[in-house]
Formats: sequence, structure tokens, C-alpha cells
Amino acid sequence: MSGDKSATKSAKAPTANGGAASGGGAPALVTLATAQKQDVPVTVQVNGSVVSLNSVDLRPQVTNTVSAVHVKEGQFVKSGQLLFTLDDRNDQANLARARAQQQKDEATMADLERQYKRSQDLVAQNFIAKSAADATLSQLEAQRAAVAADRAAVQSAQVALGYATLRAPIAGRIGAVNIYPGTLVQPTLSLVTITQLDPIAVSFPVPEGNLQDLLEAARSRSKVEAVVTGGKAPLSGTLDFVDNTVDPQIGTVRAKAVFANADQSLWPGQFVGTRITVRTLNGATVVPAAALMMLSEGTSLYVVDEGKTAMRRKVKTLHTFGTKVAVSGVEPGEQVVIEGSQNVRPGGKVRVDVKAPGTPAEPAAPANGTTGVTPGSAASSDGADIKPPKQERA
Repeated sequence: MSGDKSATKSAKAPTANGGAASGGGAPALVTLATAQKQDVPVTVQVNGSVVSLNSVDLRPQVTNTVSAVHVKEGQFVKSGQLLFTLDDRNDQANLARARAQQQKDEATMADLERQYKRSQDLVAQNFIAKSAADATLSQLEAQRAAVAADRAAVQSAQVALGYATLRAPIAGRIGAVNIYPGTLVQPTLSLVTITQLDPIAVSFPVPEGNLQDLLEAARSRSKVEAVVTGGKAPLSGTLDFVDNTVDPQIGTVRAKAVFANADQSLWPGQFVGTRITVRTLNGATVVPAAALMMLSEGTSLYVVDEGKTAMRRKVKTLHTFGTKVAVSGVEPGEQVVIEGSQNVRPGGKVRVDVKAPGTPAEPAAPANGTTGVTPGSAASSDGADIKPPKQERA
């Protein structure tokens, strides 16, 4: 009996002294932050690779011997610039023979034209039969066809002769040159590769969940930033292409952005970090990511009212950026618990940790990471260099 009375007195003591009525214990010591209203850009940050907009693998169209190499490896060339010259003596001879045959047939055609004109005059004077004039006309038409065939043969010889000179089809930088004068080349042999460097493109995958936003960004040619390892500042380009299919294995769609590259900051095959803003959440409610709790029933946080009573509230994460999260379910201006939530009970009383003078209300992210922060998301500069003050134990 004495033990039951002692237990009853001890259970009533916290209530009389102003303790929490629900749990019967002392109020939990917590740190609060105020939910803010701001415009939040939804940024997708992934790794991409640099690709050339144009790349040509130059090959000869005939089997021949190289007579001269006019460029050096690594050289920048213009479109139409002469690169290689092949042995063209046989092609020159074939062209000369075709032209000679053309001149011969043209002379014969001129003679037949004169004969046909005289035959017409003789037919008009009834000196010869009309059939003789028709025979001369048939010979003249056959000779005209022969001259047309000769002209085609001359053009064919000129085309064959053109294969002896290889010119740059695009402007760009040539790669390694392993061809030297006297080398026998064939159509299956690559002479050199020409790669366009300015402008250049960056290809990167985007999660399919952002596909509709990405298509809208492509229509408006949104800005894309590329971060090069060791670079001083991000490079700016424009979104130019979105692939027509989603990769079903990894759930991403391939996008491409074009960058000006006059200083060759981007190199084909290089890996770079890309960042694109696909849309903006206007007037979103933003809270520190440390306030979120990942529970079995979903994401929630504690909201503290003016009476210092904590209520658990379910929220929906809209976007995570740095140490902050845009959520729905919380109104701007409400106080949320960012530290000490493990000691808080729904409906229980809390007491606020007193900050040192001049310390901001929102501390930086804890050292062990921030709850709900997506790896690879853009870091926020707000509160990044602020150290949390020491807490006083109750």
C-alpha cells in the first residue's frame, strides 16, 4: 500500500510543476527553424561526356600510292583544305585520252553537219533524192550521241582524277597521321580523323521523371552549365536535343547541349558535370532538410505552435537542394524542429534551445549528413559556413 501511494505521488508531481501532460516527463530540448517562402529552381545535376558535333574518318576511294602529305598531326584545318595527294599519273593519262576522243568525234560531227546542209540544198534543187539527205541526217544524229558519250567519259575521268586529292570536308582538328609519301592506301584504310571542336556538345542522361520538364526546357533552349575538373568557372551552353526514346534499363533519356569552345576548354570524350534548371517552384515552402523524418508511414516533421506544443505532420518532398527542402504540408512562418526530434513526442511540450547572441535561427547541416538530401543535387550557399552553437544539456 505504501508503494502504490509513492508511485501515485511521483506520477502527479510533473503535472503540478508544469510538465508535459501527455508523457509526464520534462519538455524536450529542441532547436527550431522557421519555414520560408521562396522560389526554388528545380535543378538536375548529372555527369555527362563531351561529344563532337561533326567527326569524319577520312578514307581514300581508290587503291593508290600517296605522293605527298600536306598536314601535320594535331593541326587545325579549314573546310576544303588539301590534306593528301595520291599518284595521279594514270588518271591524267585517262583524262587526256578521253578529251582526245571527244575532239575527234566533235570534228566528225562538224563534217556531217556540213554534209547534211549541202544535201538539203541539193534536194531543194532536185539533184539528189530525199533519201540520201535522210541517210546523212541519221549519221549526224549518231555522231552527236557519240560526242555526248565522249563528254560523259571526260567527266568520269575528271572524277577519277579528283580521287587523287583528299581535302578536309569539315573544319576541325586532325588526329594522328600514320601515312607517309610512298604508302599504298586502300579504301579500307583510314588516313586521318577530323573532329570539330568549336562549337562542341555535351551529352548527359536525365531521369525519366524529369522528361516533361526537360522537353519544355528544350523548346525554350534553356541554359546548361558544364563543370570541368580543374576549371575556374562553369561553362554555359544551351539545351539543343532530347532523345526520342527512354532507356528502359536505367530509366533515363539522353539530352545534348551545345557549347562555344573557342578556347578548347571541352575535349571530345571528356567527362564533365552538367547542371540544368528544368523548372522553377514559385512561392514554395522551404525548410531545413534536417527537419524531415523518414518513417514507415512516410515523410513527416514536427511543427511547434505558440504554446510550445509539438505536433507531427506528414509532408511531401517537392525538391531537395543543398541543406534545404521544398515541401508541401507546411505553411510559411511555422516553426519546425530541426534538432532534438528524437526526444519529442506528438502532442508533447518542448523547450527551445537558447542561441548565443547574433547566431542565426537556422544552423548548418549536421556533420553526419542531412536527411532527405539527394546526392548530386546543387548545394545551397545559405548557412553553409555557419557552425551550430553548442547545446546546453537540460
